[in-house]
Amino acid sequence: MTVARSAALFVVAALLEIGGAWLVWQGVREHKGWAWIGAGVIALGLYGVVATFQSDENFGRILAAYGGVFVAGSLAWGMVADGYRPDRWDVVGALICLAGMAVIMYAPRGH
Repeated sequence: MTVARSAALFVVAALLEIGGAWLVWQGVREHKGWAWIGAGVIALGLYGVVATFQSDENFGRILAAYGGVFVAGSLAWGMVADGYRPDRWDVVGALICLAGMAVIMYAPRGH
């Protein structure tokens, strides 16, 4: 699998997981109702399916690497959906997480 395809899968997974969690948040915290919560639960389930399409066979590695994508994606989602403005430390932290993701997922291995 190419790095580009793997990265695209991480982006789709992030949209589903973060979007699903946001929908649940809106349904509960913003009192938008069960339809929002249900849509969020479906999106969260689809996130789990998308993660299985990564070529690496190690669940722990994929989910650990995805953690970096989740951190950066959550900040980006907050900016777009809620008008959140990250400070420089948010950005630095997200970049560190993405660097860690790249090492975990794409470092050359001897097998």
